[in-house]
Amino acid sequence: MQVPLIRLQCGVNSYDWGKVGSESAAAKCAAATQHESSSFKIEEEKPYAELWMGTHPSLPSKDLQTQRSLLEMVQDNQSLMSPEITRRYGGKLPFLFKVLSIRKALSIQAHPNKKLAEQLHSKDPKNYPDDNHKPEMTIAVTPFDGLCGFRPLGEIVHFLSHVPSLRKLVGNSVAKEFEEAVHGRETSDSSEDLQKDKKALQAAFSALMNAEKPSIANAAKELIASAKADGESFAGNGGPSNEGQELADLVVRLNGQFEGDIGLFVLFFLNYVKLEIGEAMFLKADDIHAYLSGDIIECMASSDNVVRAGFTPKYQDIPTLTSMLTYSYAPISSQKMSPTDYPYVTLNRTAYSSGSSVILYDPPIEEFSVVKTDLTRNGAKATFEPIDGPSIILCTAGRGTINVGPKTEEVRHGYVFFVGATAECVLESSGDENEPFTTFKAFCELSEKETTNGDI
Repeated sequence: MQVPLIRLQCGVNSYDWGKVGSESAAAKCAAATQHESSSFKIEEEKPYAELWMGTHPSLPSKDLQTQRSLLEMVQDNQSLMSPEITRRYGGKLPFLFKVLSIRKALSIQAHPNKKLAEQLHSKDPKNYPDDNHKPEMTIAVTPFDGLCGFRPLGEIVHFLSHVPSLRKLVGNSVAKEFEEAVHGRETSDSSEDLQKDKKALQAAFSALMNAEKPSIANAAKELIASAKADGESFAGNGGPSNEGQELADLVVRLNGQFEGDIGLFVLFFLNYVKLEIGEAMFLKADDIHAYLSGDIIECMASSDNVVRAGFTPKYQDIPTLTSMLTYSYAPISSQKMSPTDYPYVTLNRTAYSSGSSVILYDPPIEEFSVVKTDLTRNGAKATFEPIDGPSIILCTAGRGTINVGPKTEEVRHGYVFFVGATAECVLESSGDENEPFTTFKAFCELSEKETTNGDI
């Protein structure tokens, strides 16, 4: 019987926004996963954006030794994922695990909920390649910044009042209607007020996204001139959540990447978030966002559906984007996650005495959770209890070993392993005490979590 520990060979996508050559963490991880006979070699002038780990057909992982696809293996042997997960997710891994290396802005985008994904895929399979939704979680492995979710309404009102070029694009009458509609109830918890405010936000945002291209070009020139001239006083001193110079620098930086783009104005509607190493956030289906820079671990439902509308030369679907969004608005703190200690692991004495840690990032969905393990001394060991579902483990620093049953494998930076359901897994550090042995484990175990087969 096969020991359910499989070292994986994983592919990397080359998109223009990726970090270049060996600067890309995604590229270095991809190179580490290759078989010795592989022809893959990092090209120093080429951008490398995303390492994919999973069974998604666009870039499926393989058994390093046999070169069989992981998809084929889990479909042939249902016990690797558990019969229940196999039935629920059609014989495919429920999640897609990634490393993203971001040099410049990704598109302004959202991922459809399950019902909309089915409709879009049926109508336009070229641009929407599957019928699944795509809630996702982001964990920073280097400092990261991005645009995520709509700002509190009071902040949007502030920018409409202090950024004249933004107000021109939205239209003065639409801006006034928005300001009057939300006045006095920007922070109301009443369900009736929330629905009215979301409708007003949708009208204002849709007006911006449907602005004419010549108007956008003219407004962008005015915006850039203001950002360069005003410094700290830009955009009314930046508003409640940002400093003026910070936003001025951001506008100039993004204009250097996508000159005159509508995204330069979208940023005044969205939260500007910075994550330090280890910080995380969760995005539901239909949440608007645009990642701007940094290296991240990303885990999501297994889908490649993206609805885009800015910061991209790719296909843009503004009508779908503006109609699909939830128009929920909140400070970015509501999307940041608070990891907790992972309870189903035993640390040996060396691990305890050296301050090693095992923490859980647990979003409110059933498809995935992620555990980060830092073993900070040679000989530190973490023994994970069996779970009734599959796992993928990625090493991002240090070195050590992984053990499942009678099988033990060396682990180095960039190595990726699949661990089957109901298998006890042991990680042990064997490296330099100056560099912790760090791994991220994505896994699925069906529980009482909120399901995401419909809208969330």
